[in-house]
Amino acid sequence: MSPNILRPAALLLAAALLGSCAALNQVHSEVTTFSDWPADRKPGRYTFERLPSQKANAQRQGELETAAAKALEKAGFTAAPDAAQADVIVQIGARLTRVEVSPWDDPLWWRWGAGYWRAPAWRSSRSMYYGGLHTDWYRRYERNVAVLLRDRASGTPLFEAHAQTEGGTSGDAALLGAMFEAALQGFPATGAQNPRTVSVALP
Repeated sequence: MSPNILRPAALLLAAALLGSCAALNQVHSEVTTFSDWPADRKPGRYTFERLPSQKANAQRQGELETAAAKALEKAGFTAAPDAAQADVIVQIGARLTRVEVSPWDDPLWWRWGAGYWRAPAWRSSRSMYYGGLHTDWYRRYERNVAVLLRDRASGTPLFEAHAQTEGGTSGDAALLGAMFEAALQGFPATGAQNPRTVSVALP
């Protein structure tokens, strides 16, 4: 086969691989936002506020605040030197839920006559037997982050956002950062659709 014929095919293959890599580098979050942010108010200086339970786990909360800070900066905010100089109080939170799912929950996974279940990408190693039939339990993770912005002077809530993803791993700091960015994307607009899917590229 002529090298001149192979060259376009190689270019097409390279483009397809790049496209698939770009898709894998995207975090798709389901975002819900609520806004009472005044139309003429610009993002200003912020400070984080911690609940007593969050103060008890300072290291974990500090990691969340680091992830959220980048998203706040992209939304136009700057960190205040201290709480007294802040315009906005920011409260954040994150929740991770691990779910053990039985394939019996979804009959569409059944391969009739084959005697086993087809395993999705998030298969775990936990197995059980029912009446001589082998089946696996699958583990998935539901990840949620939330952001609440309040006016520091009055304490009035001005903006609330939630982002949710799910997958086969618990995620890391980069994924949480992408979720916070998705939650604040387009701030302070809430978009025409609520909830909506927002895609953010991982760094």
